Amino acid sequence: MASYVRRPALFANASEADWSDWHWQQQNRIRTLEELSQIIVLSAGEREAFTQSSERFRVAITPHYAALMQADNARCPLRLQAVPQPGELVTYPFEMRDPLAEESHMPVAGITHRYPDRVLFYVSHNCPMYCRHCTRKRKVSDPTTAAARAQLEAGLAYIRNTPTVRDVLISGGDPLTLSDERLGYLLRELRAIEHVEVLRVGTRNPVTLPQRVTPELCAVLHQARPVYLHTHFNHPNELSPESITALAMLLDAGCVLGNQMVLLRGVNDDAELVLRLNRALLSHGCRPYYMLQCDMAEGITHFRTPLNTGLAIMDHLRGRIGGMGVPDFVVDLPGGGGKIELVPEYVSDRRPGEHGEIVTFRNWAGECFEFVDVDASNTD
Repeated sequence: MASYVRRPALFANASEADWSDWHWQQQNRIRTLEELSQIIVLSAGEREAFTQSSERFRVAITPHYAALMQADNARCPLRLQAVPQPGELVTYPFEMRDPLAEESHMPVAGITHRYPDRVLFYVSHNCPMYCRHCTRKRKVSDPTTAAARAQLEAGLAYIRNTPTVRDVLISGGDPLTLSDERLGYLLRELRAIEHVEVLRVGTRNPVTLPQRVTPELCAVLHQARPVYLHTHFNHPNELSPESITALAMLLDAGCVLGNQMVLLRGVNDDAELVLRLNRALLSHGCRPYYMLQCDMAEGITHFRTPLNTGLAIMDHLRGRIGGMGVPDFVVDLPGGGGKIELVPEYVSDRRPGEHGEIVTFRNWAGECFEFVDVDASNTD
């Protein structure tokens, strides 16, 4: 059901034309406790968390996303991502302000250069919705971190002058909060750099503000194609009719779509739910790309799951969905160590054989199969 049909009473007088306008959605985001209390039945914990945490990390929820939340269910998986929770008020000594050490790998403001061949280009501090599990709470939603024109030019200059950079991830905040003109300018400038081969855009707009995907935006993306667009669906309930339309438009614009799901306790830490989400995404042309372990950022430990949860989900996906539907389960190491992939253990036994080691593998169904890992010196 379209979010306009499900819109909260607070927006009863909104026309369908207004609702479909991404500027209207941005201008009418829910920001105050009073507004939020007219949309959902707030628990005492949510009220306290909102009061105590919203100054540290702002609250903003698009009317579209608010319409998808369950008003009477405090454990609604979408609500947990959008509304401050008591867990945000609890701190732990291992939490980090900048868990991925992005700032310490920043040769110029706005450019994180950790891997030799790729950079992250921070172009906006703003997002349609400030997700409570955000790993960049230190800067997202903070106007003082806004990327001014001079900073963007300095970032472009760095990329032009660093020939090892082949891959640029445009990130934020959310890059699609930029105007079509500003985003188009960045994409054209990057496309003009001979050694830049891959352009990526990280955005959650298809989830929280699918109205942002307009014919004008698609024309901008089409001119820079192929653009690898990574979106961020965490739950099947986020895949609204508007989101499905947005994905179709992005595909038609020549974008290559991938999804980066963050594993969140109480939201998507269920293997069958992830299977359902990934099947739905594939059916709409968006490949599950990463399942990310939640980072060690400040105020989000209540979202984190044990590593074994992610491994169990991966084990469940194998054999139940084609390989394109199985994402990489990765941990982005604290301190800037980069991403590592975790996989379930499929080797159940090893023993020597006549022609090499005999390895016993367990498959997705729990069946065991022997594989001879040949020793070349015994087969010549």
